[in-house]
Amino acid sequence: MMKKNRVLSIFFLFIVQFLIAQKIEIKPYLQDAEPTSIKIMWQTDFGEESIVYWGLTENKLKNKTIGTAFDINFTDKRVHEVTITGLKRFTTYYYKVQTGKAVSKIYQFKTPPFAGESKKINLVAMSDMQYDSQYPTKFTEIVEEGVLAYFDKNYKGDISDNLAMVVIPGDLVVTGSVFSQWQEHFFKQSEKLFSNVPVYPVPGNHERNSDFYFKYFSLPKNGSPEYAEHWWFKDYANTRIIGLDSNNGYRDIKEQLEWLKELLDKTAKNDKIDFVFAQLHHPHKSELWIPGEEDFSGKVVKLLETFSKVSNKPSLHFFGHTHGYSRGQSKEHKHLWVNVASAGGAIDNWGEFEGRDYDEFTVTQDEYGFVLATIDTDKENPSFTLKRISRGNNVKFRDNELRDSITVFKKTIQPKTPILVDLDLKNHPIHKMFIKANDFKSDKKDAFHAASNWQVSTTADFSKIIYNSWKQHENWYYKENRQKNDDLTDEIIDRKLSNETIYYVRVRYRDQFLNWSDWSVVKYFKTVK
Repeated sequence: MMKKNRVLSIFFLFIVQFLIAQKIEIKPYLQDAEPTSIKIMWQTDFGEESIVYWGLTENKLKNKTIGTAFDINFTDKRVHEVTITGLKRFTTYYYKVQTGKAVSKIYQFKTPPFAGESKKINLVAMSDMQYDSQYPTKFTEIVEEGVLAYFDKNYKGDISDNLAMVVIPGDLVVTGSVFSQWQEHFFKQSEKLFSNVPVYPVPGNHERNSDFYFKYFSLPKNGSPEYAEHWWFKDYANTRIIGLDSNNGYRDIKEQLEWLKELLDKTAKNDKIDFVFAQLHHPHKSELWIPGEEDFSGKVVKLLETFSKVSNKPSLHFFGHTHGYSRGQSKEHKHLWVNVASAGGAIDNWGEFEGRDYDEFTVTQDEYGFVLATIDTDKENPSFTLKRISRGNNVKFRDNELRDSITVFKKTIQPKTPILVDLDLKNHPIHKMFIKANDFKSDKKDAFHAASNWQVSTTADFSKIIYNSWKQHENWYYKENRQKNDDLTDEIIDRKLSNETIYYVRVRYRDQFLNWSDWSVVKYFKTVK
């Protein structure tokens, strides 16, 4: 009897599912776009059928591709994945998905160009959109009133025509092991964007290495085979985007840094790649929240700096974890440090946590927003421009306000070598020394004086440096510009020097494109008793 009842129950369930139409719970979203292929994923409440209809026009979706479905959370719910191949590069396509009686609306996407092609592209970087109970739809606001509204206002055409991809350095949800958060807090709030633009995340600490993260995303599988999708890379035109895992349990695995070093060595020799954008969750340094810093990220920074020095190819790393925006730069290299949070998680307000004014950072803001990267593949001198688009914070609202911007060119055009003035062997006081150089000059159009590096040494070869000052043209920290009205052409050495000692001085200038001049001709002075 029990066996008979079980058979009847299964039969009854089959009939009910046959009569009841499936429901698309997570609308289609795009993954792993290539010039000739793309992956489309979605979730239904039940049903194995995974079909995508697609074509070059909205009215003629004459192509049909069948994919696979797999369980999620050990229920009838199914995640569907369809890989479309045979596409043309840099071409717009239209598509819709179907599972049983559930059919989506029509969306569109645009395939990437081949690596090395001269196509100007945009990408958006944002992170830490985990649910905040005080502002439960903040991520929706960032997507719809932020990214989509910004592109609608500033660009012509569909979002897929103007935005190549979105990268997310972690913390997509509050607790990655809680199934419901993925649908309600991440996919539902971003569905109007990721149905048309591919998304490439890396895991943050809030993902908790959850199976849900790895089931919901189909990322490039070109990292270490035994750690598939924990680290990977994606090429788009002249830029290589690298995803890394800075979380506990993976940041200590030596294979990740070994893989990164080998990849960067190959990238340095790849003539089709001009720039490297890496993304990982944890910061190396954080002005708003020191406890969030990780040594692993510092190791990544050193590898990227070495890559840029060897190859003359600028690089950057996007990160999150700290809920605010920061933009800095390495002292000796064309490498940017960019915190792209917060896209939803509660802001780390100034003074709320332990912070520090680091020399590397030029701007730090406790605000919501996203970063727009525009990559110009100009053959003469490729460049990329970063713009911080702000939504303000809980005290001051900002409607997609441009709050920071920087452009970096691949080709180095050095500023003119500065000349030290008013410095000779006359006796000088030991407690305070004023040094001065000439005005900034450069052959680079629109270049201005963005930084100075002053050094004082007890040896002419600067092997024993006793004073090393690196200052930017601005330093926004704790809501004020600490460099306001500071003339970068002079420096006051206000530390005690030794009696009757000869000191050697030199200076170099940097423009806003991260180009350093050569060091000035060395001059020297002697202190009195």
